[in-house]
Amino acid sequence: MNPSDRHNVRENLVLALDTLRGHKFRSFLTSFAVMIGVLTIILVASIFAGLENNLAEAIEGFGTRNIFIYKWDPGLHGRLTREERMRKPLTLEDAKGLEEQCPDIEMVAAENFVNAWGAPPSVRYKNQEMLNAQFLGATPNDFRAVNAELSDGRFFNETDDLHRSNVVVIGADVVTQFFQHEDPIGKDLSIDGHVYTIVGTIAKRKAFLGDNGADRVAYIPYHTYKKIYPAAKENFIIAIAYPGRMEQAIDEVVGVLRRLRHDKPGAPKSFGYATADSIIAQFQQIIGTVVLVSLLVSSIGLMVGGIGVMNIMLVSVTERTREIGVRKAIGARRSDIIWQFLLEAMTLTGTGGVLGILLGVTLSFLIRTAFPFFPSTVPTWSVLAGFIVAVSIGLFFGIWPALKASRLDPIVALRYE
Repeated sequence: MNPSDRHNVRENLVLALDTLRGHKFRSFLTSFAVMIGVLTIILVASIFAGLENNLAEAIEGFGTRNIFIYKWDPGLHGRLTREERMRKPLTLEDAKGLEEQCPDIEMVAAENFVNAWGAPPSVRYKNQEMLNAQFLGATPNDFRAVNAELSDGRFFNETDDLHRSNVVVIGADVVTQFFQHEDPIGKDLSIDGHVYTIVGTIAKRKAFLGDNGADRVAYIPYHTYKKIYPAAKENFIIAIAYPGRMEQAIDEVVGVLRRLRHDKPGAPKSFGYATADSIIAQFQQIIGTVVLVSLLVSSIGLMVGGIGVMNIMLVSVTERTREIGVRKAIGARRSDIIWQFLLEAMTLTGTGGVLGILLGVTLSFLIRTAFPFFPSTVPTWSVLAGFIVAVSIGLFFGIWPALKASRLDPIVALRYE
């Protein structure tokens, strides 16, 4: 662009800003719909990014090399099929088979529980009671499998499991509930009428939306749990793949479990599994639909704003017909008139875009401040996209008024009253 063109653009931009300043209220009303549309883009993007980051941190906190194996396929379900209802539970023997027959698996742990959908157990200490804790029997290596960090005391070990000792390791929320002013190690905790000695406490974990239940947990040795609840048949298995061998490990897990559980060739597998990546991908798929609907709503606002800009610019052309005639009479080219009105339209929508971005960033900060467990984050791409879309709306809807202005006959325009 040569110096003359740059000067013309700068002059036209100054004229556009002067016009907007001369009609502040009208300009604000015109750009309001654009502001709302851009605000929606920023908020949706920041909430989605915050949720995704929060989930990724919580899932990865349990291990990026973990394969979580369930009786059911993980994720959102409708009504279970007859085949799913008839599936037999996973067993400790399944876990041992995986550890023995999968060369790409480093370690396998198991958890035993009565019923995932049943009433939670009553956990009591002195005259206090907790009714929303998870109570599980776990193999000693389960703590390593889920990346649990010891806060105090120790984890139970193979000896505790072998002798079916009545010992328990509790999560951070259980500690907070019962032991704010005393050391929990060595104290007796009553769970469903049975007494267990606390030998260790687990440090607070990363949580999705502030609460994932992982801190409201009480673990006892696997065989202690089986001794007390002999009818407990449901198991959850965690297999850890060697670094860089996740795909091979998954193939081995599926093949070995199908064989151990006697799944017929070609029949659906009688178990489900998930990894950190698959859980995050499923979340993205679910939230992606919400994001798409939100963006469609914001696009309606942007379209309304664009139509408003076009109408206002057409009115502006009529109001400034004489001005256009004067500019043409003293040598303004058609391109100068076009750029004058295009820059005015883009400045109008761009201003709405900037206001929407500022308001979106502010609201995102307020959300993060009010809800610390929900780290709302404004991605750079959403700011750039919001501004570019806002300016593009002005460019697109300003073309017709700009062309109309540039085609005015200067003699007719000068006579206009």
